Amino acid sequence: MEDTNLEHLLQLYRKGDLDALGRIVDQTRAPLYRFIYGMVRDPHVAEDVFQDVWIRAIKGLHRYQSDRLLSWLFRIARNRVIDLSRKRKPDYSLQQPMGSSDQANATLESFIPNKDKGPSHQNENRELAIRIRDAVDSLPAEQREVYLMRTEADIPFKVIAQTQNVSINTALARMQYALRSLRELLDDDYQSLYAQSRTS
Repeated sequence: MEDTNLEHLLQLYRKGDLDALGRIVDQTRAPLYRFIYGMVRDPHVAEDVFQDVWIRAIKGLHRYQSDRLLSWLFRIARNRVIDLSRKRKPDYSLQQPMGSSDQANATLESFIPNKDKGPSHQNENRELAIRIRDAVDSLPAEQREVYLMRTEADIPFKVIAQTQNVSINTALARMQYALRSLRELLDDDYQSLYAQSRTS
């Protein structure tokens, strides 16, 4: 996603083109939502936060003067997630109901991708997904944010640095620390997967 394109759409919106705002929301939906969901782990809360981000953004667009729209939106999202975490400490689970799904008993766990149809492999994949999620959740907040923005939302490090109000080198260092921590936390899983790849 090009920030320059977003800025162009923003200028069109300020000139009265309401469709331009819809295109901005569409272009930012996937990365913003993935980041928010990665931080809150609840699809309903993530959708609420996403909508709240845009309510706040629309109210503040007349004051917005920067050329970094995407990082500004991520900063709003980050602040909303921080506000939520101060208000409550929910316990999320992959077994929680999705609610909006067509399947009455569908859970987050049922949406974990799985190439192997065997039940034992499905259980192993679910357990691994839970361990990965728990490992990511255990990272310090700044590292977790960088990791999720980069891996879940595919945000460039320049925008991540702007969002966190740090230098690119600091953002890169936080990513390195996050990856090192995850490697240590998931070392047994990594060794197991590596061994499997060598034998298959």
